[in-house]
Amino acid sequence: MKKTGLLFGSFNPIHIGHLMIAGYMREFSDLDELWFVVSPLNPLKEQKTLLSDHHRLEMVNLAIEDDTRFKSCNIEFKLPKPSYTIHTLTYLQDKYPNREFVLISGTDIFPTFHKWKNWEQLLEFYKFYVYPRPGSQDHELTRHSSVKVFTAPMVEISASFIREAIREGKNMSYFVPDKTYKYIQEMHFYEK
Repeated sequence: MKKTGLLFGSFNPIHIGHLMIAGYMREFSDLDELWFVVSPLNPLKEQKTLLSDHHRLEMVNLAIEDDTRFKSCNIEFKLPKPSYTIHTLTYLQDKYPNREFVLISGTDIFPTFHKWKNWEQLLEFYKFYVYPRPGSQDHELTRHSSVKVFTAPMVEISASFIREAIREGKNMSYFVPDKTYKYIQEMHFYEK
């Protein structure tokens, strides 16, 4: 059975922090592959600066197109909104019964994890591979039997920082993969 890591996110935009975590998890865990699941609508986040689904998917595709370890996944575009992880996983498990899906997340999810739809079922039926996030406090869920914490390097880069810097006219070429950054510039994303 193939073990597939799922890194969910709005990827608005995808940046080197996402790729560093993906690369770390792919190389330092038992995952056979890693999918970037582009989420159209996170019910716990504000959406005012969110680019359209197809642009964010294109940015992910540009960022990973030369790396066979990774794949983009737009499955949530076809599911009812807002996106709930439990619905996505149920759908994926039905569609790909020969895969074991593992959720990849930062430790920063745990303080609000109880707000996730069917969060107890997620912990019961799926494994979580978790990486440390700056400022995250130790949380009891990191000791849950379904959670494995990795000592991945902490990455203090956020998409909101990148969007704000672009709005201010800063050069973010070392924060975003080359092809993705060119696409952002060509499309004038985040400038206003």
